[in-house]
Amino acid sequence: MKPIELKTPPEQTQTITRAIFDIVKEHGPLTISETWDHVQEVGLRGLTSKRHMKIVLRWMKERQKLRQICNRVGPNKQFLYTTWFTKPNIKQQPKPVNGFSHPKSS
Repeated sequence: MKPIELKTPPEQTQTITRAIFDIVKEHGPLTISETWDHVQEVGLRGLTSKRHMKIVLRWMKERQKLRQICNRVGPNKQFLYTTWFTKPNIKQQPKPVNGFSHPKSS
């Protein structure tokens, strides 16, 4: 895949990315739809649609301003956007020790 090039002016791009970063930092980790809901609450001008926001999120991920984590819940996957400074709240199953799911207590 070739790098994403945003067609918005640099000043507008900076405003949009700063607002999205602040939303993800304050409320994150967030799915795309949750991020879109928060963007609509803020009333960010410059984002024309949810598709435009997804392109900006992908661009921010490419530039390492945000990261994407995968949260597995059973057979389903949920992709969340978060900042690099946020610890993910992913629940992982304990690893089996000697074939048992619970570690031996001495």
